[in-house]
Amino acid sequence: MGISMTECGDPKENAIAERVNSTLKNEILDKRRFESFEELERALAEAIEFYNNCRPHLSNNLLTPAEASTVSGEMKKLWRSLREDYLRNKLIA
Repeated sequence: MGISMTECGDPKENAIAERVNSTLKNEILDKRRFESFEELERALAEAIEFYNNCRPHLSNNLLTPAEASTVSGEMKKLWRSLREDYLRNKLIA
């Protein structure tokens, strides 16, 4: 798989998609070679199925995205966002 880019080339423009693409490329499909486009399509479909329904995410309180989509209200985060910390501190100051 090749790199993914936004129109302006800034990955921060679509950070969520870039994170998903990174996980698919670097964790799930890492170093696999495909003999055909159809083989790649099948592997990608399986990877997306795994990502959405089997792989727990720290940002979703260790739920899969499918499970997290059924939760109402705010979910507890199991990670710190340095960006959110910065913005929170900036608003306080």
